[in-house]
Amino acid sequence: MPVDKACLVREHGIEHDAHAGAWHRQVSLLGEESIEYMRRTAKMELKFGDFAENLTTEGIELKRLPIGTRLRIGDCAVIEITQIGKECHADCAIKQKIHDCIMPREGIFARVLIGGMIYPGDVIRSL
Repeated sequence: MPVDKACLVREHGIEHDAHAGAWHRQVSLLGEESIEYMRRTAKMELKFGDFAENLTTEGIELKRLPIGTRLRIGDCAVIEITQIGKECHADCAIKQKIHDCIMPREGIFARVLIGGMIYPGDVIRSL
């Protein structure tokens, strides 16, 4: 279930998130368009977080953003793209069920340069 807000902590990630820490994959993003594609392809119900994504976006071709791209989220938070895609872990339920997963191709990862509160519907723009 989507949350009503999240706190991005500088050089850490999302407050209280299991993947946060001093590394290059503090925040994961996946496009709603990618999730919808998987819903149609897999013919299964998929919801926010099923791919372990922290943030979902709309209207941004995430996989086309070069590493190093900086994005402002809302009024203050800034993240920097550090990785595009990742291997699915062995227990990925989606990959086990349909033998495919979109996260390795279209998910992106970032580190937090400037922290702040973010909210659903916040505008994400390239800096």
